[in-house]
Amino acid sequence: MQQSIGNTTRRHLLKGAVAAGIWAFPFGSRAAFAQAHAPFVLPPLPYPDDALAPVISSNTIGFHYGKHHKAYIDNLNKLVDGTELADLSLEELVKKTAGDVSRVGVFNNAAQAWNHSFYWRSMRPNGGGPPSGGVAKRINDSFGDYAKLHQEFITAAISQFGSGWAWLVQDKDNSLKVVKTSNADTPMAKGIKCLLTCDVWEHAYYLDYQNRRPDYVQAWLDKLANWEFAEQQLG
Repeated sequence: MQQSIGNTTRRHLLKGAVAAGIWAFPFGSRAAFAQAHAPFVLPPLPYPDDALAPVISSNTIGFHYGKHHKAYIDNLNKLVDGTELADLSLEELVKKTAGDVSRVGVFNNAAQAWNHSFYWRSMRPNGGGPPSGGVAKRINDSFGDYAKLHQEFITAAISQFGSGWAWLVQDKDNSLKVVKTSNADTPMAKGIKCLLTCDVWEHAYYLDYQNRRPDYVQAWLDKLANWEFAEQQLG
C-alpha cells in the first residue's frame, strides 16, 4: 500500500497530516467520488491505511481498498470503454444504468466504485459518538435524539440480509432517515442525498471480526463515523 514520493512515503505524509490535525484530502470534496468521465481512477484514501486501527486494520484496508475497490474501477473502465457511457461522470453513470437489466454489470461496478469512495470518507480516525453542530440538530429533529438514530442505524446494518450497506440519508422531504440497500444499490441512484454509509459486505469486516457484524457496526458508529463529512453533505 505504500507509494514512494521522493524520499518519503504517502503513509508518512498522511500520518503527519493526521498528527497535525489536518487532512491531506478534504472530506467534503466531491472530486474523489464524482469523477468526470472514464477512464475512472482509484481515488486516494483520505488517511493512512493503518489510521482506522484497531477498529479496522490495515490488513482489511489493504484487501478492501487495494483489491475490491480497485477491481470495481478496473472492471468499470473495461465495460464502458468505447461506448457512449464513457463520457458520463461516475454519478451520472450510476443514475443512468440503475434498473437497466441490459447494463447490470455497468451499474454494479459503477455503484460499488461510488459507494466505496463515499464509505472511505464516511470514516475518520477518532470519529464516532454523538455529533455536534447542524447535523446534530437535524438528527434531533428527525429522530428525536442521537440515541434513536444510533439504534436505528445499527439495526439496519445488522439486519441487512447478505451483502449491502446501511445509510444515513437526507430524503427528498429534507428529513433524515436510515435506510439499507442490498449489494451495489445506493440511494444516490434514486436522487436521495447520502450523508454517511457503513459497508456491511463481508469483505469490509471479516478479517477483523469474522461473523461478528454487530461488533463491527457498533465500533464503526461509535469510533469512526465522520460527522463533519455528513454535515458537509447536508442540503
